[in-house]
Amino acid sequence: MQRLSPFDLVFGRMVDERFPPLRAALDGTEPTDRDTFIMTREAIQLVRDLRPDDGMGEAIDQLVALVHHAYLFWADGRIVVDVEPALLDAAAVAREAPAGAWYARFPERRVWAQVVEGAAHEPLDGCFTHPLPGESLRVLGVFGLHPDRAGFSVVEVTGPRAPALARESGEPLFAPLMDGGAAAGLRSIAGEEELLEIGWRARGGARPA
Repeated sequence: MQRLSPFDLVFGRMVDERFPPLRAALDGTEPTDRDTFIMTREAIQLVRDLRPDDGMGEAIDQLVALVHHAYLFWADGRIVVDVEPALLDAAAVAREAPAGAWYARFPERRVWAQVVEGAAHEPLDGCFTHPLPGESLRVLGVFGLHPDRAGFSVVEVTGPRAPALARESGEPLFAPLMDGGAAAGLRSIAGEEELLEIGWRARGGARPA
């Protein structure tokens, strides 16, 4: 069975109709500038069409982030890079990665995070990433993607790479937080800083000394 794609799940049936006019509307602008992006009539209408009838409250920001990442992913060629959890090891070596926007996809159910405090942990499917001016990176993690679930969870983080990221507990980064996780060979993301670090490692690999 072909693996479910978050891009295809949300945008697959509308890509050819909705994204080319959006690209035309953004002509001459910096496409990674979200303020400019969301002010276009085409982007506003797309967000409205994807919004549930009963509204989303503060979660509308997550939908806007997903639409923006999806557009950039499409505009840069819909590149998907399969990465392994070994990327999260301290001894990970640098690797070449595409420029622009693309999706880093992890093996299913190997990396987990508690997206909502007090809720069950959800598996990371992967993350959309694209660089920003000033040596910053924008990362949108996609969690809980499953054929029997109507949607999925997203978490966005943005920033430069932390030079000396560490857990306060003293555990290694990405050490499992679920019971039995170590025995099962699982990894966990503890907070937004570790999600951002995943994005940086996916794009370049090794962590700076």
